Amino acid sequence: MAKLKTVEELKKIRQAAIDQLDLRSTAESEDKVIVRVGMATCGIASGARTTMNAIMDEIAKQGITNVSVTQTGCMGYCAQEPVVEVVSKGMPSVIYGKVDETRGREIVNEHIKNGRLLQNAIINKSFENLE
Repeated sequence: MAKLKTVEELKKIRQAAIDQLDLRSTAESEDKVIVRVGMATCGIASGARTTMNAIMDEIAKQGITNVSVTQTGCMGYCAQEPVVEVVSKGMPSVIYGKVDETRGREIVNEHIKNGRLLQNAIINKSFENLE
């Protein structure tokens, strides 16, 4: 990392860190979308950390503010790792399997931003979240 030369550079780094923490906030509200990335041993070994970073990066790039990205343990779909669950009001809770970096960004752009499920990647769907 290069040496900081001004207070403004330090402020930019601080704000970027705060923005990343906000994405990982667990505070829930009615319109907040919750994204859970399976980060058990099998998930991490399959690349879940890269997937989670790609999702958070794409959310930040798109300027989406109503999303909380968290990690969770084993979801029971080890053969489908990395696994990502998306929970949002008015849509079924969806678990996507084999989510690499590209698919993670696609989830942000299609499911979270535009409300379209990625049918070819769904491994489980629950309609409990619909009202």
